[in-house]
Amino acid sequence: MKKVDIRALTAWLDATLQAARFKDYAPNGLQVEGKAEVGHIITGVTASEALLRAAIDRGADAVLVHHGWFWRNEDPRVLGPRRRRLALALAHDLNLIGYHLPLDAHPTLGNNAQLARVLGLEPARDAEGAPLTCGRDGLIWLGTAPGVATLGGLAAQIGQRLGRQPLWVGEPDAPVGRIAWCTGGAQGMMAEAVDAGATVYLTGEASEPNTHLARETGVGFISAGHHATERYGVQALGAAVAAQFGIKVEFVDIDNPV
Repeated sequence: MKKVDIRALTAWLDATLQAARFKDYAPNGLQVEGKAEVGHIITGVTASEALLRAAIDRGADAVLVHHGWFWRNEDPRVLGPRRRRLALALAHDLNLIGYHLPLDAHPTLGNNAQLARVLGLEPARDAEGAPLTCGRDGLIWLGTAPGVATLGGLAAQIGQRLGRQPLWVGEPDAPVGRIAWCTGGAQGMMAEAVDAGATVYLTGEASEPNTHLARETGVGFISAGHHATERYGVQALGAAVAAQFGIKVEFVDIDNPV
């Protein structure tokens, strides 16, 4: 089996995702050191105990995720579920590699780019061809939904393509014009999308204020699921790793209704 040095792998990932330019909520890159050489990677959305066990069962050397560990402001003590996860990784010499905001933002491999592909959204682009974005670190993408005329139609298409019915607020027959989207837990960024001229804002999660902002601005709001909207970036990244290094990469989808 072909293998790559873990330092070479993470250096390539850091450079590809431009990890150093982000001030994130958790460390990006190698979070737990395991085997020095990697020939088999399991990718997934979150470094849960279930994903770690799937990696162990498949004989993997590393786990590559969007949601890793050691988040800012969380209890730093190694207790309960945290202890069990860490014990599994250490006992089986698993490398844990995580990329949060860098994986959201990447122009081709990222969650926003890949969600657009899955949903049939067309990103707007600037004069250089880069995605037109707004908000912190350019995390909100702007574009259109070709062939979709109404908010209700867009919600139905999202449900069909993600296999999960979204929660949405707005008039079913409201026309779809400029769409803004940011995967995951970006419900708090809706006002920035409104300011950018969006007629629909799509994200993963919802909070109570989103309903009022949608009603008072006339901007449709769609919450399509945190997990459901962030399954695709890590798959694209895993495929890029496999192509770059010739090693085995598998995606494991741990079901999550949120």
